[in-house]
Amino acid sequence: MKENQASFTAMSAAYMRAYHSIDATDKIFDDFLAYDLISEEKRVRIEQHLIEQYVTWDQQLRNPENIASFSNMITISESLMQATHKWGGLLNSRARYVEDALDKAIRQGVKQYVILGAGMDTFAFRQPEMMEHLEVFEVDHPATQKFKLQRLAELEWEHPAKLHFIPIDFTKESLVTALTCSSSYDPNVKSFFSWLGVTPYLTQEEVFSTLRSITKIAPMDSTIVFDYFDTDAFISEKSSPQMQKSVEYLRKLGEPMKSRGFNPSNLAEELASLEFSLQENLSPKDIEKYYFKGRTNGYHAYEHGHFACAVIK
Repeated sequence: MKENQASFTAMSAAYMRAYHSIDATDKIFDDFLAYDLISEEKRVRIEQHLIEQYVTWDQQLRNPENIASFSNMITISESLMQATHKWGGLLNSRARYVEDALDKAIRQGVKQYVILGAGMDTFAFRQPEMMEHLEVFEVDHPATQKFKLQRLAELEWEHPAKLHFIPIDFTKESLVTALTCSSSYDPNVKSFFSWLGVTPYLTQEEVFSTLRSITKIAPMDSTIVFDYFDTDAFISEKSSPQMQKSVEYLRKLGEPMKSRGFNPSNLAEELASLEFSLQENLSPKDIEKYYFKGRTNGYHAYEHGHFACAVIK
């Protein structure tokens, strides 16, 4: 992301969760607060970017006659829906996966929930029953977190007493230092970490460094759930056209992906070397089966997108 600027992709992710909440009759995940969290100015900018991206993706729309028809609101609405559906499946299914896993973890004794790269996450305001059992820590880049705090103040949302904001630049700072500086975080309490939409923007070394940090600040049987793209996503002969265009779009946006992806077949071994035991490793086909099969809302799993759940050994 750009220095000293709130992450545009974090706001776009919230927009797409909000769009799904409003648009879909058969919801995968209902983030009914996300729409309010994004200001009107930001929503307009996001919609412009999504439409531009969809025009770039769709060869038919790129010819002059169709581009001219974008003055027609029906065409704009359709383009916005299609652009949102391309990413919305990934964003809403991963949010559902995390909160389903967290609900199970709470029943198994988890007392702390750490949201790494929290962005515009609304969990603490949307899930009061689960909040009764947890201390929640939103860990994110200072610029993005500052934007979110300003927006929360504008909305006058009541700040939950058990919600804590921890600023950190993952590329420069230690998660260990950031969390242990908080008097509310207890490294001896069984914890649950979510890490969504972050690993593609970090190098493999930065990802592994953060995972090692977690083993130093959380006890055995603590859980982490994260998403990742497989290595094929970054090999031109194997990558889907959609993935290639997404990589280029994010580069132009100023928030390029640094990751070269992870090999799903080797992930268990790599995590074991970091003192984690891989519990679940969902492929795009698995995600399609669990979250999209039989639904008629137009959303699908994202090619190359995987969800992983691991526990500290």
